[in-house]
Amino acid sequence: MERGLRERGVEVEGARLEVGDFVISERVAVERKSVRDFVRSLVDGRLRDQAARLRERYEKPLLVLEGREDPEELGLHPHAVLGALLHLVMDLGVPVLRTRDGSQTASLLWLLARREGEERRRLPPLRTKREGWPLFLQQRFVVEGLPGVSSVLADRLLRHFGTVEAVMRASERELKRVEGIGEVRARRIRELLSLRYEPPERP
Repeated sequence: MERGLRERGVEVEGARLEVGDFVISERVAVERKSVRDFVRSLVDGRLRDQAARLRERYEKPLLVLEGREDPEELGLHPHAVLGALLHLVMDLGVPVLRTRDGSQTASLLWLLARREGEERRRLPPLRTKREGWPLFLQQRFVVEGLPGVSSVLADRLLRHFGTVEAVMRASERELKRVEGIGEVRARRIRELLSLRYEPPERP
């Protein structure tokens, strides 16, 4: 996802953030959660605290719920999901937006950075939390950089192959054994990993 942001002209700075996952500007910050992360944080009570601290620190907080899964499919009662969303929006003042994958989240962050940068005539640097991430999130972040790989697919690939290195070494046939990795996506992944790096000549 970071690569996609840089390609769109967004400067990305790694930083240790007290709250949120992405800081767009002094007033805008984003908490990014996969559907599974959302469910876990709702069940263990972290969601309320995280959202409250985000709202206290930033004028325009936003929670991005990423992935195609429905929370109800992971064992939550529909009323619990709706209640949590209503609490976030109505009580805490934290809007919730859904994105289908990391690519769409990157587009959303780019648009946010663009809106915030309009007055200054340039995109503000986007700070993202990386230092201090647990190892499994760092591993998933690396795999998410592959073509067409969302956070959900990155999780499936890592669970199937066990390590980032094994994912990168997998053949097209092996990649296609993972649910959601079809022929086209497997071919694009292998092309990215195996084709020679040939940047354009500098003038």
